Amino acid sequence: MAKDSRNDRRVARHKRVRKDLYGTPEKPRLCVFRSNKNISVQIIDDVNGNTLAAASTLDKELKGQIENGGNKEAAKKVGEAIAKRALDKGIETVAFDRGGFLYHGRVKELADGAREAGLKF
Repeated sequence: MAKDSRNDRRVARHKRVRKDLYGTPEKPRLCVFRSNKNISVQIIDDVNGNTLAAASTLDKELKGQIENGGNKEAAKKVGEAIAKRALDKGIETVAFDRGGFLYHGRVKELADGAREAGLKF
């Protein structure tokens, strides 16, 4: 089957990465999704199938601070928000799942924002 669209190639990369990446209660998975206009992130415990924390550029508290949800500054604020929410729930260490996206630009800014706010991965 030919991988003809950009998203098909991303999904194939994501499947390849997810073979080895798994979130546990001790070290949950930080999953990133990026669209053209927004970016969202979840902290997921794959063993129990629970989302422990989530943040997005569409959140009410972040939407007032962010002018455009599809840029690096917005991604950094989302990273800081998810780190704060995770630390409030006692989560300090996560496994970073970039979702098949390249670790560059907005995905990198999100990771840097989360690290600066105290999250370890």
